[in-house]
Amino acid sequence: MKLSKRELSLENGMTKEWIITNGIGGYSSGTVIGANTRKYHGLLVAPLSPPAKRHLIFSKIDESICIENKTHNLATNFCKNYILEGYKHLDAFSKEYIPEFNFKLDDIKITKKICMVYGHNTVVVQYTVQNGKKEATLKLAPIINFRDFHSVNENHQFDLTQKIKNTKVKLEMENKTAYMFLSHGNYIEHSNDVFQNMYYFKEEERGFYPLEDLAVPGRYEVLIKPKEKKVITFIASLESKIEEIDSNEVIKKEIKRLKNIVDNSDLIKKKTRYSKKELEYNEFINDLVLATDNFIISRNKLNSIIAGFPWFLDWGRDTLISFEGLLLITKRYDLARNVLLFFTKDIKSGLVPNGYSEHENKPLYNSADSSLLLFEQVNKYLKHTKDYDFIKENIYSKLKNIIECYSNGIDLDNNNIHFEKSGLLRSGTKQTQNTWMDAKIGDYAVTPRNGVNVELNALWYNALKTLENLADKFGEEKLSNTYRKLATKHRKAFEENFYNKKKKALYDCLGDEKIRPNQLFSISTTYPVIKPSSDIGKAIFKTVTDKLLNRYGLQTLAKGEENYTDTYYGDSVKRDMSYHQGITWVWLLGLYFDAFTNMKTDEKDRLKKEKLSIEYSAFLQNVYSTFKREINEEDAIGSISELYDSKAPFRAGGAFAQAWSIAEVLRIVVKV
Repeated sequence: MKLSKRELSLENGMTKEWIITNGIGGYSSGTVIGANTRKYHGLLVAPLSPPAKRHLIFSKIDESICIENKTHNLATNFCKNYILEGYKHLDAFSKEYIPEFNFKLDDIKITKKICMVYGHNTVVVQYTVQNGKKEATLKLAPIINFRDFHSVNENHQFDLTQKIKNTKVKLEMENKTAYMFLSHGNYIEHSNDVFQNMYYFKEEERGFYPLEDLAVPGRYEVLIKPKEKKVITFIASLESKIEEIDSNEVIKKEIKRLKNIVDNSDLIKKKTRYSKKELEYNEFINDLVLATDNFIISRNKLNSIIAGFPWFLDWGRDTLISFEGLLLITKRYDLARNVLLFFTKDIKSGLVPNGYSEHENKPLYNSADSSLLLFEQVNKYLKHTKDYDFIKENIYSKLKNIIECYSNGIDLDNNNIHFEKSGLLRSGTKQTQNTWMDAKIGDYAVTPRNGVNVELNALWYNALKTLENLADKFGEEKLSNTYRKLATKHRKAFEENFYNKKKKALYDCLGDEKIRPNQLFSISTTYPVIKPSSDIGKAIFKTVTDKLLNRYGLQTLAKGEENYTDTYYGDSVKRDMSYHQGITWVWLLGLYFDAFTNMKTDEKDRLKKEKLSIEYSAFLQNVYSTFKREINEEDAIGSISELYDSKAPFRAGGAFAQAWSIAEVLRIVVKV
């Protein structure tokens, strides 16, 4: 992906964001014109207890170049009433593997590349300067902060100490230590230098305080002779031994690692010649596969998945929904096994953790669906790998334990999971949000889906059928029969209670007639509780298609329903009130795709099957064209956002890089 000078106007460039990550929860991120527009943007955002306790350490570098005593700014910054306009010298921005900025000033060309050292809280910035006819001095001023990345420093007096040895500097502030180093030039220490009121307009849009003070500890100066070409490396790190780092080797190694991920996925067919359409498809697949890597992290010698950047940590529900798209389609089976091991090691009372707290790393259990989603991902794992031995040795007993705990009832963290006399599964309270529609404002649950809700009961049936088949495979015939009988009984209760003839849809929760996308779980799993090609299955699918589907995903509530909202904006209260009340979510396309695939596979009538195939192809083409444009031209350069408004122009919102958005679009585009 490349943006030309014409595309790097202030208005266009200030909204386009990029991100690269280091595999342990840290990242580097900003806009394509080099300005930080969020409190979460930073050159080095590092987890102090990987992957948690993330802190902004190095905010950015302000670059300038001095020619004949005249300073030209290359950096772009926003203050409330002032803009530093370095972007005017920006000639191009590109990102395939790492971000690259190309500056041009008269006869001087400067290329800036940013690359993280994988597995380390270290970032390398490489400047290649091709000087013109006049002597020039490149000046680099690191801007730092040392604060929790969710907060900002207002009117801060920085208690900063520096230990300087040539161009290596040890920085100590807020009881934390970081290091920086430059391969050339001199370092000039500043005293009490504060960048005042950096303006984060994205935070103001979200209802947060948008101004921040940051420290400028000093500046580096590098003399460049006329016609000289010089490669200059800046390194920022939490690690001390950084002087010997070779920026060329770091960049080369990272690009090779990322290329291997694409090649090993085997999703791009190897041919000697490609048509234009094939080249565009290959480029899109390449971008999607590269994007998957941003979310995969090491955790406790295993692996997990960050739900979204910039602010989410790893979440059980998001991990399991993203599992196939991020790990199985890309053939990273070792990582897939590690993720299954990680999220099953802390199962408590039958509950897979919904996530881990940012500061204490404690498992959180506010989820009734994560445990049931695990069964479907076991099915997906077996579909891709046929590795029954791993499941039998490591996961099978835990699946049986989950079924036993759910059957006996679970009240951990007010999940209030139990079965009614009807045989249907009930969960939650009016204040307990334990499904994916989990927005809360204090103790107020915005979408209180407590009671007998549709996806938990659909997933319960799928879980029973999964265990029925596993028990049969592993020679436990009696147990298999037990699960089969439970599944048959549950299916009957589901069919008798959930279908709403008047709306030709399923109740979202029994007694709640709102049209929501969660009913798709009933026809989209490996073992759907409603036969997809049945009259009810077709009615469900048609209702969802007519009332919820748009170019970017599925709306969380049908237009015309009480509290329907089609735009996501404003302060945290406004946004939480709209989060699941009509806003479009990309990941729901995965449910729709699976339901569509099941219907097409299930349909026996030839003419109906042909009609479905035409509609299916149109759906696939829409996903392809919409998100090819999104990943290359819109706000999230190289990624896909969490959600979108439900009316034109379908403005992106939420996290600008979301794991399950990437995962589900990739699944659909490669038709797996």
